[in-house]
Amino acid sequence: MLKEFRDFIARGNVMDMAVGIIVGAAFTAIVTSLVGDLINPIIAIFTGGIDFSGWFYSLDGESYPSLAAATTAGAPVFAIGNFVMALINFLIIAFVVFMLVRTVNRIKTMYAEPPKPAAEEPAGPSELDILIEIRDALKKS
Repeated sequence: MLKEFRDFIARGNVMDMAVGIIVGAAFTAIVTSLVGDLINPIIAIFTGGIDFSGWFYSLDGESYPSLAAATTAGAPVFAIGNFVMALINFLIIAFVVFMLVRTVNRIKTMYAEPPKPAAEEPAGPSELDILIEIRDALKKS
């Protein structure tokens, strides 16, 4: 069992996946900072200073000064701002991953060997040849 596990871990796909997960975790911190520290202030300028992280709706009908206060009070809330932040994070990550995959595919295409031309299969008889053969066979009979 230990040998099978070692073989499984040594496969290239598993190592690639491990590296991807580690880089992804680091990348998430960068994107979170990008959204929270750079993009949200710009969005706030265009939306009149709305802070998405504080955008929530209390389901118990009470009014709370902040999402943290509502959460501390144990009130059920729709944390709309947190959802908007997660959506923005997702869109940024999806775009960056798309650009990364696109670049990798272009590099692969650039260095890939050109496809070898397929060997031509011998051509069979044409329709005219078959009709002539049928005609000749009918004449004989």
